[in-house]
Amino acid sequence: MKLSSGTPRVIHGFAACAAVVLLCLPATASAQQGTLGFVITLWNLGSYETRFVDECPEGLNVGYDEYWWRGLSKPDRATLTENGLKSRLQRYFNAIRRGPNGEDVCMNPTAVTDPPLLLVEGDKAIGMDLDDKDGVAAGRSCPHREFTGIDGTAGVDNQLYRLLGCVYGFRSYGQVEANENENRKSNGKGMTLIEITGVDDPRNDPDVTVNFYRSIDLYTLDGSGRFLPHGSYRIDMYNGKPRYGSSVRGKIENGVLTTTPGEVNLPFYGNYTYQNRLFRDLRLRMTISPNGDSAEGMAAGYLGVDDLMFYVGSIGPIQSTTISNCPSIHVAANQIADGHPDPKTGDCTTLSSAFVFKAVSAFIVHDKGMRTAGAGRGLLDRLKGVFK
Repeated sequence: MKLSSGTPRVIHGFAACAAVVLLCLPATASAQQGTLGFVITLWNLGSYETRFVDECPEGLNVGYDEYWWRGLSKPDRATLTENGLKSRLQRYFNAIRRGPNGEDVCMNPTAVTDPPLLLVEGDKAIGMDLDDKDGVAAGRSCPHREFTGIDGTAGVDNQLYRLLGCVYGFRSYGQVEANENENRKSNGKGMTLIEITGVDDPRNDPDVTVNFYRSIDLYTLDGSGRFLPHGSYRIDMYNGKPRYGSSVRGKIENGVLTTTPGEVNLPFYGNYTYQNRLFRDLRLRMTISPNGDSAEGMAAGYLGVDDLMFYVGSIGPIQSTTISNCPSIHVAANQIADGHPDPKTGDCTTLSSAFVFKAVSAFIVHDKGMRTAGAGRGLLDRLKGVFK
């Protein structure tokens, strides 16, 4: 799936031949036919970025560090920053505690009042129409300005991009997501498995079930650190049941999986922070490569404001490289939240969002009898015809 023609967030698939797929199948794996398995290898905010940052006409946001040193007297500024020679990381523990009583302003974002956050002002975004045309009238969403998708789709909802798209650290060249993806690759925490069951035809099937799990195994990599398809991954279990196990319905058309909206819990780990992320009305659009060894796509749904702020406030000293400001993000997130109004206050509690991802095929190992689920030989045999 081509998400854009000019943004650095365009995802590209992997190329391989059917012969390699068959050779890579583990000889001892007993893959269940009718099931496809994948492990997500990259997960990024669906952020449409132009070359000259036209989507942020007032520029990128000021970070907490600048708010801190601009609030100091000149003598204190010279002393505490060593005349500007002390790095942002070295200044972090002073700068972050700029509340009136020394509060950490990321852990206590209401301790100070800062200038408003600069939001994305562009008309285009990566994402999906999550609330339909009558979302506000039906009470499913709050009034908000919608985007046009980069493929021309009308009514795209992506308030998370509007919120973070002009924050340096959350852009494609920032450190937040680069660290997240590298953390998961190196330590195996927060890895998401996608299992598609009830598959009669891997290229076209009108009714399948999509399950989401957490892996307890590290990625299978080659000697150069590249992700290898057909690795085996055990599901995280607790008291005999998967710790994660959300399911949604879906269909496959010409190798493209789409799902109906559903409430989905996904594991997350990044920047030394682990959390369960509940996505409401999550839907998936994933293109499976012709030989079945990789996939790429988009996940769109609503992320809770509280979940987001827990993470933003937990990044810690990495804030020194993000040039972000928790208090401004906190205020703006609550102001532009567009999903799931609180029945008592009417204020929306979630932010529409979109994420782009890559994945490679996987054998998903269930606890009972070490049953595996993945791209079975029967399904792969059907894919071989593509290369004739």
